[in-house]
Amino acid sequence: MTYVVTDACIKCKYMDCVEVCPVDCFYEGENMLVINPSECIDCGVCEPECPAEAILPDTESGLEQWLELNAKFSAEWPNLTTKKDSPEDADEFKGVDGKFEKFFSPEPGDGD
Repeated sequence: MTYVVTDACIKCKYMDCVEVCPVDCFYEGENMLVINPSECIDCGVCEPECPAEAILPDTESGLEQWLELNAKFSAEWPNLTTKKDSPEDADEFKGVDGKFEKFFSPEPGDGD
């Protein structure tokens, strides 16, 4: 099992999860974070920290595309080990449906 970041993170990019991760398995894209499934130790401390409820265990049904997306982009995006400020408009996008189709960017973030 591993945890995955879903589209609920897009445009919110809260980073409370990064702060508590004991193995630094988060990677930063332009407008979302992903988890490297090979590095995640399944501890689960990140899940309750996410204000957008974007982090879920991959054992939940229907998360296959998110596991693939997390694996793909964690190999391309820079590692993030310290919490940064979320976007100023993050709260406006919290809970918005269809964010992947509307807002996803494959561009990398800055990382550490």
